Formats: sequence, C-alpha cells, structure tokens
Amino acid sequence: MKLNDLQSKAPAWTLARRAERMNPSVIREILKVTERPGIISFAGGLPSPKTFPVQAFHEACEKVLRDDGHGALQYAASEGYGPLREQVAALLPWNVDPAQVLITTGSQQALDLIAKVLIDAGSRILVETPTYLGALQAFAPMEPEVVGVKGDAHGVDLADLGAKAPGARFFYVLPNFQNPTGRMMSEAGRAGLATAAAQLNLPLVEDNPYGDLWFDAPPPAPLTARNPEGSIYMGSFSKVLAPGLRLGYVVAPAAIAPKLLQAKQAADLHTPGFNQRVVSEVLKDGFLDRHVPTIRALYREQRDAMLRALDREMAGLDVQWNKPDGGMFLWARLPEGVRALDLLPKAVDRGVAFVPGAAFYAEVPDERTLRLSFVTATPEQIDTGIAALAAAIREAL
Repeated sequence: MKLNDLQSKAPAWTLARRAERMNPSVIREILKVTERPGIISFAGGLPSPKTFPVQAFHEACEKVLRDDGHGALQYAASEGYGPLREQVAALLPWNVDPAQVLITTGSQQALDLIAKVLIDAGSRILVETPTYLGALQAFAPMEPEVVGVKGDAHGVDLADLGAKAPGARFFYVLPNFQNPTGRMMSEAGRAGLATAAAQLNLPLVEDNPYGDLWFDAPPPAPLTARNPEGSIYMGSFSKVLAPGLRLGYVVAPAAIAPKLLQAKQAADLHTPGFNQRVVSEVLKDGFLDRHVPTIRALYREQRDAMLRALDREMAGLDVQWNKPDGGMFLWARLPEGVRALDLLPKAVDRGVAFVPGAAFYAEVPDERTLRLSFVTATPEQIDTGIAALAAAIREAL
C-alpha cells in the first residue's frame, strides 16, 4: 500500500467526554484582537513588563549555570527544588513545613492537579460569583456540578454558602484583589467564612496570586492560616517576578499532599529545575521586600489614572465601577440594556478592548459586567482608552 493511500484512510477520532467540556479561554481569544495595531487593551491579565527584574535574573542565571549548571539542567524531584520550597514556606504567614509545598508550573497547574485529585463526574464544587475563568476551565473537564455562591465586596453570603455546601467537595475562593472583580475580602468576612467552613466541614481552596499587590495596607491573614488542615493554598511568582517562568506553588495538608504529588508526576514529572534555581537565587537576601513596593507604586498610579478617567468620561452614563485596593483589575457594570459582549466590537472599532464579565460566572451571568485591567497601559493610554469606551457606550444606548 502506498503512503498516499494510508493518508487517505485516516481514522475517525473519538473525543473523550471530558474533551467536549474544554472550551477556549475568552480572554485568550480577545488578546488576539488586541494584537492589532493601535488597540489599547484593558483586556489581558498580564503584569506590566516594566516590573520584570531583568538584571536580577541575568545575574541569577549566570550564577546558577556557573555554580551548578549540570544540576540545573538535569531532571529534578517532582516536589520541587528544596531551597525554593523552604523559601516559599518562610514567606507564608503561618507555620508551614516545606514538605507541604509542591512547586507547580504556574498556579494554573495547581488548579489542574486539584481538579484531578478532588473532583469526580457529578461532584458539587462551590465558587464565588463571579470567579476566575481559568479555574472554571481547569475544573470543567472533570465534569463537576459548579455552583456559584453569592457575595459582595466584604465577603461571602454565609446563608447562601450554608444552603449550597452540603455534599460539596470544596469551595474555591480568591480573598485578595480577586480576578475578575478586584475586590478584597474583609477581616470580618474571612473570619466568618473560616468559621462557617469549619462548621460545615467544607474544605477551602484558597487562590492568592495578587495578595502582595496591595496599595495602602496589606490584606488580612489568609483563610488557610486560620485552618491549615482544612484548606489548600495556592500562590504564584508570576505577578511579583515574571509570568514567563511559569512558577507557582501549592501548600496542602498531609491528607492531600501525596495525591497532588502523584498527579504532578503524571502530568509533567517536575517543573523546570533551572527556572526554580534561578528564582531561588533571586529571592535570596530579601529581594521581594525591595522589589514588590515598586510594583505597588506603579499599579497604584495606573489605578488612579483609570479612576480619574472613569469619573470624567462616564459622567451621565449610569456606569458603575469599584475602587480596588490592590491587584490588577477593576470591575464595572454597564447601563440597563447594554450587554458587554455586544459592546466589545463597538469598542474595538474605536481602538479599545476589555473582557466581558459573563465568562466569569459559573451559572447565570450578569451580562452588563466587564473587567478592566489597568496595569499594562500608560496613564495617557488609559485616558484615551476610557474616552473611547465611553463613546462606544453612548453609541450603544
């Protein structure tokens, strides 16, 4: 039989049921639009490249290759590089055994591992309303029943949580400068949630990629610090160092940690050892204590620029928005009768992009909501982009 004959007899591929539940990221699709020349993008959840400590990484790469190049380029332990795990444990504000720390390929992988270990088809899991789109994507292939829990700027609606918690595997929550809303859970909200979760025997999965990016005061203690045995905690170096390294971590109680490690071994054996050693080198001598304040200052300036522009350009339009105390995002709500998804092409035509909020809801979405990221645009671009967004809204009314 000739090669051409074989090529014409391709089999009919049968997708797994979980593959049918995989959907493209709305944000990633919108980012393709923002690559067009002249588009001012408030869409991506990308840290500002201005914050990347290039010189520190240049020096760390040279040192790692000079001192232990062979070890850095070899296969490594699935748990992660020992000194980095110790550094992560030391950074956290409760007593963490480095043996509990698993280094992951970004905190997105931590979500994937948690989904594989804790979710069966039909399992009930709880999420905030709205919640991080990447978490919904990570959970979906495991075929759970995803249930949204009501909340506000201060925290979770505990009555709604109590009604929905029976039988739930866990509650996924982002207390600090949440993606997408930018809201921060108050101390009272955290205390109430921690107490309620313990009473309901409900495990918490706490995601904290933005907690260091506060503007005026640090956030209250993590939920996990209040009940380490009842929580899994995720963190990331993407927002405070560089996202291209794909370095995150998960801290889990002893009952869960071994299974997360086994899932990690099956997924990719280990996170790149060279990257781990470089980050460990950069972290020495309190580097984050010197570096992160420069990120906070930049992002606060850009947040303030966006708030000023919104006050000026949205006057009379019945648009609502919040004032985040940290992080990278601002949450807005459009006037009655204007859907964010319908508004997007009008905005792009005027040279500005955002993310419609509907994608962040597990259940019934609020189609008037949208997410604005303020960290990759200059104040001048923010002024121009918000003016263009206001013009698109007026056109849509």
